[in-house]
Amino acid sequence: MRPDMDEQRRQAADWFKELRDRIVTAFETLEDEGQGTTSPGRFEVTPTTRDNDGGGGLMSVMRGGRVFEKVGVNWSEVHGTLAPRAQAAMTARGVPGMETDPRFWASGISLVAHMQNPHAPAVHMNTRMFWTPGAMWFGGGSDLNPCIEYPEDTAHFHDTLRDACDAHGSDYYDRFKAWADEYFFIPHRGRARGVGGIFYDDLNTGDWQADFDFTRAVGEAFLPAFLPLVRSRMTTDWTDADKDTQLIHRGLYAEYNLVYDRGTKFGLETGHNPDAVLMSLPPLAKWT
Repeated sequence: MRPDMDEQRRQAADWFKELRDRIVTAFETLEDEGQGTTSPGRFEVTPTTRDNDGGGGLMSVMRGGRVFEKVGVNWSEVHGTLAPRAQAAMTARGVPGMETDPRFWASGISLVAHMQNPHAPAVHMNTRMFWTPGAMWFGGGSDLNPCIEYPEDTAHFHDTLRDACDAHGSDYYDRFKAWADEYFFIPHRGRARGVGGIFYDDLNTGDWQADFDFTRAVGEAFLPAFLPLVRSRMTTDWTDADKDTQLIHRGLYAEYNLVYDRGTKFGLETGHNPDAVLMSLPPLAKWT
């Protein structure tokens, strides 16, 4: 492997971990601001390892907080050899050389937040870098999943992501918003799981620094896009009917992540800690 690629991988992994640290701090600050008689929630941090090959990460999960009913902010850096099913999936995506050299390295941050208050939206964000001997790319995105939509919240979330995209590519927002609309669609329900955001994968323009800078911009945009929405909704009065709406909506989220999500499938097939891979699932959900 080229020395410059070693350094690039180190830069990416370190930055993903730094972003994880900042988000964890910001979410615990929100817990301190939340109302309630219980103590503010705090993250339980567990190192993770892979059953096969090498690497691991940090699983950070908060449960039963004042603001967050369940939130996970995971960081990982893993490497090894792809199993046959993962090799086949990569080959189907057009990654060259998988049959002869299925080594890989990957690092990223993955976040899913499920809120106590039904008026505060659930959210997902991830950014990642992936390397194989035949290809290297970035991917990621962020999408908002309210059970009770406020159009002004949706507009703020998308406007913040648009600003992040526009600084790096005039067509990035339109392309990656359309990709998110397609990717986060639930075919068997005939509907999206939320109000969208942006999603991209296989990003390699030939300029590693530019692609990394954009990926950083996506991660940096997350807190400005999400925190104002939580602060404006986390003390809104809610009813039993509102909570019922939230639990039913979470069923959509669970169905999507278990049936369609590419990251969930890859994590389980490569032997990563299943609790870390499945931390995106809501604490409670309902089907009627």
